[in-house]
Amino acid sequence: MVRKSLGILLLSAAALGLGACGPQGDSTDTSGAKVANNNDYDLLVWEDQDKSAGIEDAVKQFEAEHDVTIKVVEKAYGGQIEDLRLDGPAGTGADVITIPGDQIGTAVTEGLLKELDVDQATQDIYTDSAMQSQIVDGKVYGLPKAVETQILYYNKALISEEDLPTTTDEWLEYSTSVAGDDQFGLLALWDQIYYAQGVLSGYGGYVFGANDDGGFNAEDIGLANDGAIEGAEYIQQFYDSGVFPSGIVGEQGINVLDSLFTEGKAAAVISGPWNLAPYEEAGIDYGVKELPLLGNGAHMGSFIGVKSYNVSSYSKNAELAEEFVKFISNEENAKVRYEKTLEVPAVEALAEDPTVKESESATAIATQSQYAELTPGITAMNSVWEPIDAALQTIATGKDEPKTALPQAVDQIKSAIEATQN
Repeated sequence: MVRKSLGILLLSAAALGLGACGPQGDSTDTSGAKVANNNDYDLLVWEDQDKSAGIEDAVKQFEAEHDVTIKVVEKAYGGQIEDLRLDGPAGTGADVITIPGDQIGTAVTEGLLKELDVDQATQDIYTDSAMQSQIVDGKVYGLPKAVETQILYYNKALISEEDLPTTTDEWLEYSTSVAGDDQFGLLALWDQIYYAQGVLSGYGGYVFGANDDGGFNAEDIGLANDGAIEGAEYIQQFYDSGVFPSGIVGEQGINVLDSLFTEGKAAAVISGPWNLAPYEEAGIDYGVKELPLLGNGAHMGSFIGVKSYNVSSYSKNAELAEEFVKFISNEENAKVRYEKTLEVPAVEALAEDPTVKESESATAIATQSQYAELTPGITAMNSVWEPIDAALQTIATGKDEPKTALPQAVDQIKSAIEATQN
C-alpha cells in the first residue's frame, strides 16, 4: 500500500471523531465453518467496557446470516491481553478481543494473536496510520476499531469559549488567578508520560527515534535529551506554582482529575474521548477544543491511540472469528458504532459523513490529530512506562530535578530493554 501523509490521514480519521503462534490445532477448516466448542455459543467476544451497545445490531445480523450464537462480554480493553494470557491456554478465553494498538507487538511476540488474511482492498478502508498499528513484520493481526487522542475539555459555566487561553503560559496565568476555595483552572496529568509527552515533544523530546523503514528504533531514546529536559522544567512550573493539586499526582491522579471536573471545581482538563459520555452524564455543560500552544510557540502534541479487533490464537473457531472481525469493522458497522458510542472510527470514507463532520468533539480530535503521533507499539515500549512515570512524579513532587531524574529513568529503560532481549 502506498504510504499516505500521516497528518492528512489522522485528520481524516479523527474527523469521524514476531513469535510463534499459539495453539490453534485443527479446530477450524479452511472454509470458515463453525466448529463445536462445547459451549452454548460459537464465538466469545470481549468488547470494551460500556461499549457493547455499539455492536449489538451488528452481532444480531452476523448471527442470523451465519446461523451462529455470539456471546459478548464487556472487559476494560487495556487489560484484555493480560486476561488472555491466562484464559487462552485454559480454553476459557475469548475468540475476539479489542485491545490498544501499542499492545500488538507484545501480543504477537507472545503468540497470543492469530494472523489475519486481509486483502489490500480491505486494508485500504482504514487510515494508513491506524492500519499500520496492526501490522507486524508485514503480517496483519487485527483491524482498527477506533482512534483517540487527547483534547481539552472546558466547563462552560466557569469559562466561555471566547475567554479560553490559547497558550499554556496563558493557562498558567489564568489558573493562578482562579486558584483557591477548592477551585482550579487547567488540570493535566503531566506526571505520566502518556500526557507529558505532549509537552516534551514540543520542546524536542521523543520516546523512540525512527528506523530507516519508518518504524521505531528502540536504541534511540529521546526522553532525556536537552528538549525533554527543557519540557520537563516547563511542566515543573505548574506543580511548583500550586495550580496543580497534589492529589492529581500518582496512581489515583486520573480519578481525582475527573472528580474535580465533574464536580465543577476545575475550569478545564486535558483528557481523551473516553470521557465524552461520562462528563455529559455527570451533568457538566462542557465544550471541547484541540490542545493549546506551548510556551515556546509549538503546538502541544499527543499520542494517537488505536483500538482494534483481534482474533485469539487459541480460538477454536478462528476462521469464523476472523470473518466476524472483518464484518464488525466494516464501514457500515463502524458508523453505527460511532453514533452509539462516540468512539471515533478509523474508516477513511467516514471523514466526510455529515453526522461526523458536525460533531464538535470529532472536530477537536481532528485538529489535534495533526499534531499527534502513534503510541509506539513495539515490545520495548513496555519498558518505558514505569521508569519514566516514576521520574516525572519525582519532578512533580519536587523530589528531583529533570536534569537528573530523566537520565536515570532512561538508563533504567535501556537496562530493562536489554534484559528482555537476553
